[in-house]
Amino acid sequence: MARFTFRLPDIGEGISEAEIVAWHVRVGERVEEDMPVADMMTDKATVEMESPVSGVVVELAGEVGDQVAIGSALMIVETDAEEGAVSEEVEEQIEAENPGVEEAILPGTGGTADEVGGGGGEPQAVRPEERPLHQPSAGPPPRAGEDKVLASPAVRARARDLGIDLASIRAESDRLRHSDLDAYLRYGQAQGYHAPHANRARPDEAVKVIGMRRRIAENMAASKRAIPHFAYVEEIDVTALEAMRADLNDNRGARPKLTMLPLMIVAICRAIPDFPMINARYDDEAGVVTRHGSVHLGMATQTDAGLMVPVIRDAQDRNVWQLASEIGRLAEAARSGKAKSEELSGSTLTITSLGPLGGIATTPVINRPEVAIIGPNKIVERPIFQGDEIVRAKLMNLSISCDHRVVDGWDAASYVQALKKLLETPVLLFAD
Repeated sequence: MARFTFRLPDIGEGISEAEIVAWHVRVGERVEEDMPVADMMTDKATVEMESPVSGVVVELAGEVGDQVAIGSALMIVETDAEEGAVSEEVEEQIEAENPGVEEAILPGTGGTADEVGGGGGEPQAVRPEERPLHQPSAGPPPRAGEDKVLASPAVRARARDLGIDLASIRAESDRLRHSDLDAYLRYGQAQGYHAPHANRARPDEAVKVIGMRRRIAENMAASKRAIPHFAYVEEIDVTALEAMRADLNDNRGARPKLTMLPLMIVAICRAIPDFPMINARYDDEAGVVTRHGSVHLGMATQTDAGLMVPVIRDAQDRNVWQLASEIGRLAEAARSGKAKSEELSGSTLTITSLGPLGGIATTPVINRPEVAIIGPNKIVERPIFQGDEIVRAKLMNLSISCDHRVVDGWDAASYVQALKKLLETPVLLFAD
């Protein structure tokens, strides 16, 4: 028998560590080569790690929510081969991908492996495979049928922590979500989905802030600490725009159905050349504002794991039908966890909408290091005056939050007024 140490490889994003968001194996279980063993989250995306060898899991490098340094041990597997027969080839491959692993900082020491020794003699180098790994408490193994349930890694991890069989939960859609798990917990595992007693309180639940939720918390806190936000809200009459959208959809043929979002993106891009300070990123440490020529539009998208921002590259070069297709593709990739890291980074301006939830007005938080974020709100029908007549109109409030270090209030208001003109006279969206 031989022990093989699987070290966390460089995922290719220039990161130094990654967070464990889900384990797919437990100590004592057998893994096969190329079998998924863990989901690791970086600043940009969640990456599925696969075992390079077959064998029995001996140790795991922590619990969900822990950080693991690149090049350090993620899992130790006891293989079926003789000592060195399997691990030597794989170890050489891992070492080639992760040079300098032997000098990795050891937890709790403050020094490198070569600096940590014992007694008064020569410091003794400690190889990563010799370090004791954390062994999480053994829990119930995955139950039969769980692997057939569609659910995100976060939902699976939460269900495992609670000892709940995913196959026993009824989902409201084709994918099991946190809300389905909440309903199961609330209404009782044995009693099924019955309405709870009116005065029955739910038990307290301590939810560890990990994975995407922790990234969101850190990013939002940093944005609010560093950026002096200000907001501006304007009311826009979208009656003509909605009528044009209906006409376009009636004549779309095989093209995707248009929502309001593609039309708004066209307006955002058409107005940007006169207001370059809006489509910018601010490096406050270097003291440099980069005004971008292309609009790489971030699209805030709600997922089971939290808010993600896939990016529409070169939005200014796409027509409404191309934008509609790209919006659908990116939203699905984000919600299914299949969005690539390059699709989740590099935005120069962000748009966020609560969709059917609407809202009268929003003051969204800027997606740092960008300097502005735009938030369309719900469309309502109200009577308005047109001269001496009262007519029915479809009205929408449009919000913008800006970084006051970079964008002046006059510029933000002027930009929104330019958007207002385009949206209220939609023929201008297609006029050269």
